Amino acid sequence: MTIVTKNIQIRSRGGNDMIDITRSTSKAVEDSELKQGIVTIFVAGSTAAVTTIEFEPGLKTDFPKMLSRIAPKNIEYAHDKTWHDGNGHSHVRASLVGPSLTIPFKDNRLLLGTWQQIVVMEMDVRQRERKIILQIMGE
Repeated sequence: MTIVTKNIQIRSRGGNDMIDITRSTSKAVEDSELKQGIVTIFVAGSTAAVTTIEFEPGLKTDFPKMLSRIAPKNIEYAHDKTWHDGNGHSHVRASLVGPSLTIPFKDNRLLLGTWQQIVVMEMDVRQRERKIILQIMGE
């Protein structure tokens, strides 16, 4: 088995920004020259997350609304009392979605559904530079 590690750098706008990284992830898998295996996508940081979604305007609106119902911005978070940075909700939302995702590939192509894209979700209250780590394992 071979392991290849690649990085993707992105810049978010903050506040529920969603960034489609499907194309750059696919290219990294293709460039690895591995024929089959898995790719793990990991976003470094505690206020961002990665998931798959149909990346279309309706869901780009619906997903943040759903998160705001589960972890509202306007309630008290102990984190905010400690750090006074106003992003306690960002940490909670990011942990709910999760920092990593694993996708299989075969014949050098990701095995995603037709309407399934890989999306980084910025939960922080400000814009951020994010490092996405791809670990590609296979043969």
